[in-house]
Amino acid sequence: MRAKRSGPDRAVSRTLGDLVVVSHVAHHDWRGRLWAYAPYARELEVWADLFPRLLIAAPTKAGPPPGDSAAIDRKNVHLLPQQASGGDSLGAKARQLVMLPRLVRDLSRALRGAGAVHVRCPGNLGLLGVVLAPLFCRRLVAKYAGQWGTYPGEAWSFRLQRALLRSPWWRGPVTVYGDWPKQPAKVTPFFTSVLDDAHVTRARTTIEHARVPGPLRVLFVGRLSAAKNVDALIRALATLKARGIAAEATILGDGPERSSLEALASEQDVAAQVHFAGGVDFEDVLEAYARHDALVLVSETEGWPKAITEAMAFGLLCLGSNRGLVPTILEDRGVVMEPGDDEALAKHLGALATRPDAFRAQRLAAAAWGQRYTLSHLRTALGDLLAEAWQVPREAFGDQNSKRRPPSTSG
Repeated sequence: MRAKRSGPDRAVSRTLGDLVVVSHVAHHDWRGRLWAYAPYARELEVWADLFPRLLIAAPTKAGPPPGDSAAIDRKNVHLLPQQASGGDSLGAKARQLVMLPRLVRDLSRALRGAGAVHVRCPGNLGLLGVVLAPLFCRRLVAKYAGQWGTYPGEAWSFRLQRALLRSPWWRGPVTVYGDWPKQPAKVTPFFTSVLDDAHVTRARTTIEHARVPGPLRVLFVGRLSAAKNVDALIRALATLKARGIAAEATILGDGPERSSLEALASEQDVAAQVHFAGGVDFEDVLEAYARHDALVLVSETEGWPKAITEAMAFGLLCLGSNRGLVPTILEDRGVVMEPGDDEALAKHLGALATRPDAFRAQRLAAAAWGQRYTLSHLRTALGDLLAEAWQVPREAFGDQNSKRRPPSTSG
């Protein structure tokens, strides 16, 4: 049952009005509920806890969502459908130009009357939100979920979004992954999480159990795109096999590279050691963390990779690329290497397979670090940030009174 607010708290909360979230993420309207990519859905629930009403200006699709989606479990969340736009081809860019007047009109309607606006970048709709939101609202906050810094092959639109967010045009805090030098004071290092207190308890129980004997069990969690370098993991497994080291991998996620990765596994003669599970729900991801020994994410670029912090909480040895915030997250709690370096990956995985006890201290340190970042901590940190930035009382953000998603009971 939702707790009732006292009179003064209710009055303070109403001064905030509705929060409009501008996002490029596709939402699925299915079976009377709103679904989206699970980690994103859990984060939006935190934002919904802080405001009387949350309105999402984002693309929408009918029909069942992908397997890695979750329903947004808050009663005060509503969708303001926007047109989807994107693509890197010349035709896609031309269509975006033709659609621009309609995109501006629809997003302007969504922003009109907003009490506060949260723009999520980088993305096409995020870029439009950064341009339009200051025209409609004075309480602004943005999240830049990518790498806050240039990198090879970066889209020009990403650089433009960062430039606008750093400029005086954007009059609100910008949460970024990592501490970047020579940035305006409004650019604030921040974190994200999808683990609740029940998940952390489950992780601690997992760590206390002895490892099940058998081949080294390696996990990948994420979208199967070229930038994720999942092919490096497959090649590393082939190297381990050639050296007589038993190892297997589970690939959680889907994407445009899946068929080529499956073909590569066959070509490298490790198809029997690589299981492609596709997109799965978050409970299945948690179960996978509990059953594996290591997580590999050697991407070309990363911001704050949730899969790494989640896996760390479960005591997995995480191997990540020296991009974004990954080196800061892992430090001496994991392994950092060049993106896509399958030889280095094979070396480190082989050491873990043959000398698992040598990595115990790293895994315990990783678990202690990862378990600090929970949804409840995120909720508190966001409330504190917004209260200070917008100069409103902290009690305006009613996180202690909102409807909570029930804790997991599976495990």
